[in-house]
Amino acid sequence: MAIERALVLGGGGVAGIAWATGIVAGLADSGVDVTGADLLLGTSAGSNVAAQVGSGVPVAELVRRQVDPAVQSREIVPSLDKVAALWETYAAILEETQGDPEARQRRIGALALTAETVSEPERRAVIESRLPVHEWPERDLRITTVNAETGVARVLDRNSGIGLVDAVAASSAVPMVWPCVTLDDARYTDGGVRTSTNADLAAGYARVLVIAPMPDEDLETQVAGLVAGGARVEVIVPDEASITAFGANPLDTATRVPALEAGRAQAKSDAARIARLWQE
Repeated sequence: MAIERALVLGGGGVAGIAWATGIVAGLADSGVDVTGADLLLGTSAGSNVAAQVGSGVPVAELVRRQVDPAVQSREIVPSLDKVAALWETYAAILEETQGDPEARQRRIGALALTAETVSEPERRAVIESRLPVHEWPERDLRITTVNAETGVARVLDRNSGIGLVDAVAASSAVPMVWPCVTLDDARYTDGGVRTSTNADLAAGYARVLVIAPMPDEDLETQVAGLVAGGARVEVIVPDEASITAFGANPLDTATRVPALEAGRAQAKSDAARIARLWQE
């Protein structure tokens, strides 16, 4: 088995969770098991998938939890208008804060702190229902989040003193849609506020697979940095069929089954190049 392999899972809403699960399952269908990565690094939707993979629950069961109504997570679905407003606001802030990522993160965090949302306990219950295991695994699982007041990113792991459910809830706290999460008397928002994958945090690993449901403009630079540091890197982003499956509202539960199926089908075409990275 290869050593020092990192699996990086990025943000992308409910659709992104299903799609990334489909990718992992489709790779496994083709004989490429990426669940044994030495590092699982998750951001937002990817924090959910990383925690699910890290739980040790078989991939087939993770798939079933996406597609079987009897065991699907109990989601709260925001309106399309709310999601559209988020994208519009986010784009404007990106334009205004070019070259100053922490300023961008503080601006978005300020909006996240004042937005009208469901309560923290209501949202936490959703995350609890997503995760088959609520304790940190012994393996290296890292989850990203951002301090909504300072704009400073934080990486959580089993030594952080934060419970796994709370860590995933913080990483998944889509600003202006879901409530910030209180950790150590501070308020935290979505890890994707830093970047959608935070792939640069996998620096030092020899082989890095990035599964990015919604890649952003930082991903190419982060991958280049990993490669410059000596890593071999492969990236999987949604193909046309997968993008269609995400629809206009990737936080809508109606996207789960089509996104998973699209990811699983796409993975078969990606399997050969991922095998060369992961198995050789």
